[in-house]
Amino acid sequence: MASAYEGVPGLDLRLDDGVLRIALNRPEVRNALNDEMVAVMSSTIERAGSDEAVRVIVLSATGDHFCSGFDIVARNQPGAPKPRVGSIQRRLPRQAHRLIPVMLETQTPIVCVVRGWAAGIGLNLALAADFTVAADDAKFWAPFVDRGFTPDSGATWMLQERVGVVKARRMLELGQVVSGAEAAAWELIHEAVPADGLDAAVDELVGTLAGSATVALGLTKWLLHTARSTSVDEQLRNEAFAMELSSRSDDFREGLAAFKVKRPPDYRGR
Repeated sequence: MASAYEGVPGLDLRLDDGVLRIALNRPEVRNALNDEMVAVMSSTIERAGSDEAVRVIVLSATGDHFCSGFDIVARNQPGAPKPRVGSIQRRLPRQAHRLIPVMLETQTPIVCVVRGWAAGIGLNLALAADFTVAADDAKFWAPFVDRGFTPDSGATWMLQERVGVVKARRMLELGQVVSGAEAAAWELIHEAVPADGLDAAVDELVGTLAGSATVALGLTKWLLHTARSTSVDEQLRNEAFAMELSSRSDDFREGLAAFKVKRPPDYRGR
C-alpha cells in the first residue's frame, strides 16, 4: 500500500510505484529554497529511507530552472529584526547541514534532474544525489564568494571529492559556471543529455533503479559512503556485514534462481 507523503508550499511530494518524487515548486524565484522546504525535504528523505514502499527518490523542479540556491533575499528583507551573532552557526546544523548528510547516508538511491540553473545549495543537492542527470545546457554554479560569503552545505567537501581540487577551486574561488555537458565530462554529474531527451533519460535510469535488488543496492550505497572515512580492514568488515544481510534477502534468492535458468530476475525489493 502506498504511503502518504504531504508537501508544503513550494514543495510537491508524490509516491507512485515505489518512486518517491520530490519536486521544488517555486518557479517564480527559480525554485529558491526556504527553511520550511529544507526541513520537509530532510524529514521526507529520512522517512523514505526506512519506508519499504520507496525504492527510489527523484528530486526535480518545476519551471525552467532546478534551484537558484537558498532564498536569502526573503530572509534579509529591510526592516527584519537583526539576529544575534552566531545565528547562522546555530541554524545551519538543523537545516541545510542536516539535509545533505541525510541525502548521502540514506540507503535509498536518489536521482536528481537538472534543467537551467543549479546554484548554491541547488548545486550541492545535485552533488549529494547518487545520480544527477542534466540537460546539456544546464548551468552549475557555486556563487558563494561572488556574493561575499563562504560555501556551505558540503560544497568544499563534495566538489573536491568529485572533481579534484583544481576544478573545485575554479568553481568555488573563481565562480566558474559549468554547463551540463562540461559537468558530465568532469564527472561532476552522472550524465548530460539534450534538453528534449532529459525526461526519457531519467525515466530509463529510475526504471533501472526501481527494478533493481533494493536491499543490495541500498547496502552498496552505504558501503560507498563508509569507504570515504574507513580503513581497508574496517571496510572489509563492512563488506562482510553487507554480504550477510543481502544474502538473506528475497531478491538474492530470486537473482540466484534467475541466474540458474538464464532469465532476467524479477526483483521485488525484499
